[in-house]
Amino acid sequence: MVTNTTTCPAPMKATSNGSFQGDSPLDYAIPLVILQICLVVLFTRILAFLLRPLRQPRVIAEIIGGILLGPSALGRSEKFLTTVFPKKSMTVLDTLANLGLLFFLFLVGLELDIRAIRRTGKKALGIALAGISLPFVLGIGTSVVLQNTINKGVRHAPFLVFMGVALSITAFPVLARILAELKLLTTDVGRMAMSAAAVNDVAAWILLALAIALSGSNTSPLISLWVLLCGAAFVLAAIFLLRPLIGLMARRSPEGEPVKELYICLTLTLVLVCGFITDTIGIHALFGAFVVGIVVPKDGPFAGVLIEKIEDLVSGLFLPLYFVSSGLKTNIATIKGAQSWGLLVLVIFNACFGKIVGTIAVSLLCKIQVREAVALGFLMNTKGLVELIVLNIGKDKKVLNDQSFAVLVLMALFTTFITTPIVMAVYKPARRGAPYKHKTVQRKDLDTQLRMLVGFHSTRNIPTMINLIESSRGTRRKGRLCVYAMHLMELSERPSAISMVHKARSNGLPFWNKVQGDQDQMVIAFEAYQQLSAVTVRPMTAISTLSTIHEDICTSAHQKRAAIIILPFHKHQRVDGTMESLGHAFQQVNQRVLRSAPCSVGIIVDRGLGGTTQVSASDVSYTVVVPFFGGGDDREALALGVRMAEHPGIMLSIMKFTVTSKAATEAQGQGNNADAITDDNLANDDAILSEIVASKDQSIAFEEKVVGRIEDIASALKLMNKCNIFIVGRSPTTALELVEKGRSDCPELGPVGGYLASSDFSTTASVLVVQQYNPSADLHPLVEEQADGQIYDVPDTPATSIHGTGMV
Repeated sequence: MVTNTTTCPAPMKATSNGSFQGDSPLDYAIPLVILQICLVVLFTRILAFLLRPLRQPRVIAEIIGGILLGPSALGRSEKFLTTVFPKKSMTVLDTLANLGLLFFLFLVGLELDIRAIRRTGKKALGIALAGISLPFVLGIGTSVVLQNTINKGVRHAPFLVFMGVALSITAFPVLARILAELKLLTTDVGRMAMSAAAVNDVAAWILLALAIALSGSNTSPLISLWVLLCGAAFVLAAIFLLRPLIGLMARRSPEGEPVKELYICLTLTLVLVCGFITDTIGIHALFGAFVVGIVVPKDGPFAGVLIEKIEDLVSGLFLPLYFVSSGLKTNIATIKGAQSWGLLVLVIFNACFGKIVGTIAVSLLCKIQVREAVALGFLMNTKGLVELIVLNIGKDKKVLNDQSFAVLVLMALFTTFITTPIVMAVYKPARRGAPYKHKTVQRKDLDTQLRMLVGFHSTRNIPTMINLIESSRGTRRKGRLCVYAMHLMELSERPSAISMVHKARSNGLPFWNKVQGDQDQMVIAFEAYQQLSAVTVRPMTAISTLSTIHEDICTSAHQKRAAIIILPFHKHQRVDGTMESLGHAFQQVNQRVLRSAPCSVGIIVDRGLGGTTQVSASDVSYTVVVPFFGGGDDREALALGVRMAEHPGIMLSIMKFTVTSKAATEAQGQGNNADAITDDNLANDDAILSEIVASKDQSIAFEEKVVGRIEDIASALKLMNKCNIFIVGRSPTTALELVEKGRSDCPELGPVGGYLASSDFSTTASVLVVQQYNPSADLHPLVEEQADGQIYDVPDTPATSIHGTGMV
């Protein structure tokens, strides 16, 4: 008599006694899972960095990373797989991955506003229905083919529904990220795609609940019916019982007050409780977390604080584990032979055909332009995390085998990967605007309104910016200063970044004008300054990647008809007087704005103009120096300096440098001059200087210096380095440039500005480097001007709103 006995491996202990005690850390749960998390995060982040030039969402890198770490690539090494991802560790890994996924789906629910879905227009609703129904029908047909070839032996009904859901789904979070990257989120196409995707997302979860109910191990249809009825009862309970409870906590968390820790803890516990309830019902724990996210009130700070508390931990550490968990189940090697690859092509074709053709057909019926309809079709074809969730549930429920699972994962990867390049190729919304007259500070009619767009990255820039605005406000009633204070924010990978962009105005730009109650502490300073001064301030926020944020700055400047854009220098001064860089990306932003701006541009080197706090109007006491070498940029700097001199607390010193004829001839022969010394330039220089001298303004001092060497200019400037601010042109026409003494690594400051900004010159005087708008150099404008027979002047009341078009 022979007895067959099988010994189960002992469960992994949590911690080891240490390698000195002879224990291998990789045989214990906590050290092993730490290694797995570190490896996964590092690997996926490297892939995301490599894919960044292709502008792919991070989910693509995470899916590819999961597949590469699995049996399709690195996992083909048995030693690697048994060392880093042994079978006995998969329970811990899957538990952590699903727990992270549970809270991520809660975040996705927080992103969805049911009120917005109810307000969805007929066009978006029609597109959503077409994007679900046609792919679902094709999914049913595909399921029949797969069931007769590579997926034999599974029950027909669950497989049919799973295939329909897999082909008809649109990944709402991934679509939002792609739209934000392409600056389409607030265009007509972007808004329609987001509305349709939100409807699609809710429908997909309902269909997924149906598929899970049908795929239970009990084949009785009565059991499936009970599961569906209990799921519907749970949703009703969440709406009528849970929502009022969470709403009460949200109402007790007013603006400006910290949300109680008890409320945060209670809400996160409710997520787990609801996950437990839906798992007990039989429709997966993720469904409960998603429903809780939906019923959380979106008004007030409560939802934002919840996102802030958990998003980095969940999306940064735990969510990538889910992609690896999925990748370990994906073995591309199972797709072999002509039949399998043919079925992969069939699945991809049906998925793309159903989504794209269905969306385009309905879009054209709704009289949407062909290019926009095609872009909508490819956008709605975006798959991603939600697709992987569906496929993993199908795999766990034994509805999908290894081969069909690998086919569908590759389909999801392919359809998402092609979205960005194809949409970029077929659709780029044209930026059009009416031409306007005053694109420089220098102008004939000084009583017209001066509009400035002032950009800032952090609170460090704000005091100097406000003091600069106060200095520039002038005294004319008709020529009031209007300032657009733009907070420049980098679009991050956080879900909350997309949540912020959702607040964008409906004018096709990823920024919004702030309204009362919005918690951006940085705009409060500008709003307070407006109350105390005669300056009109319009706080705004631009949210974009640093590589493309210059487009938002320039387009906004054109739309607001700004005469000058002022941006902070990419370096700030440390306590010891040296300049510390914030990063090359910020320098590139300034350089791109200088190349593409529709108006004049100023770059401020901040050395604490007025100190570290805002100075009241009565306390302003500045000395402003304008070194004048000649040329358009210097004339623009001089015009701004003269406007500052109107302030009763400001003294302006103009120092004109005249180059000796011998030195000018020698330097011209070397080709050093940045802007050719022409008769027109000289005449314009003489005209503006003569006008200033003739005005006999007591607050303006004029001095002329004849120089023959670079050292003469340097010594003359050093005598003035105790002033509060220098205003200089970026490209002076003088032949004696301070190339040797200038900062050659900062071409955006020009030769004079680079010298003045160096730590060797001064540690107290701020520097404003000005470039005058030159229409002849604006060969490739970001905004296409469409003249209708007249040039618009600037109106006096620049009223804008979130819900309006924002076009003044």
